[in-house]
Amino acid sequence: MKGKNEREEMEVTEGLKNPNHPQTGQNIRVEPIRRIEDIRAIKELLSDKPRDLLLFTIGINNGLRAGDLLRLKVKDVKHLKEGGQINIREGKTQKYNTLVVNKAVYKALRNYLQAVDLQDDDSLFISRKSRNPLTVETVNALVKKWTKAINLKGNYGAHTLRKTFGFIQRTKYGISWEILAERFNHSTPAVTRRYLGITKEEVSKILLNEI
Repeated sequence: MKGKNEREEMEVTEGLKNPNHPQTGQNIRVEPIRRIEDIRAIKELLSDKPRDLLLFTIGINNGLRAGDLLRLKVKDVKHLKEGGQINIREGKTQKYNTLVVNKAVYKALRNYLQAVDLQDDDSLFISRKSRNPLTVETVNALVKKWTKAINLKGNYGAHTLRKTFGFIQRTKYGISWEILAERFNHSTPAVTRRYLGITKEEVSKILLNEI
């Protein structure tokens, strides 16, 4: 039996009624957003929703679990400049990991904090209605809503943000499985390969390489 750090990260869906969603209660493996143009389309979609834009941007730029991002408070990040970082303890593994504010995250963070009236002890990602922290279930619903809005086919959810980070780092920037495994706090690169998956298209492309 695999240990908790080696289980592929799956999600139990809650029956949201949209074309991206399977039957209620099914275990599904959600997908990363694979194309840069789709990432840009979602950012454009969220351009007038500063909280959601920050959530999306910080998720795809850090590769942390949604549950860990949702525990952030305003006071944890309001002082951070571009290039700044904080250590957080992962809820699942209890290991420490680093949240880094790159240029894109810094811009989204400043825009959000200037647009809303939040106190230091408020959750960074707060419900506008209840003033409670967003839940992972809410993030699931939001990601499904965003991907549906740009007509992106497939299964998407909260883990999509984390997987998108890994997929883009690997395919665009050539980051190794070993480094990604370290970032994800996975026990081995093999766990990371299973988590992110390799598409048939990727396998087919290597056949065009001349030796």
